[in-house]
Amino acid sequence: MARVVVDVMLKPDILDPQGKAVHGALPRLGFDGISEVRQGKRFELEVDGELTEERLAQIRSLAETVLSNPVIEDYAVHVQTA
Repeated sequence: MARVVVDVMLKPDILDPQGKAVHGALPRLGFDGISEVRQGKRFELEVDGELTEERLAQIRSLAETVLSNPVIEDYAVHVQTA
């Protein structure tokens, strides 16, 4: 069994109100020196059987069509090793 992680983030030119809100709260909470915060999503997929290139291609398709909105988000697929 393999684990594949899909990280989804808003594209750099898309406004991130949640990230801005967190960034604004940091100094009040005692955290200084942070110049920017961007909020995203992380999906961890447990894959049954062997993780082949074909299976990875299916996961990339899943990331592009279901897990992210390609108009406003970028995604990255990472295979975690044990």
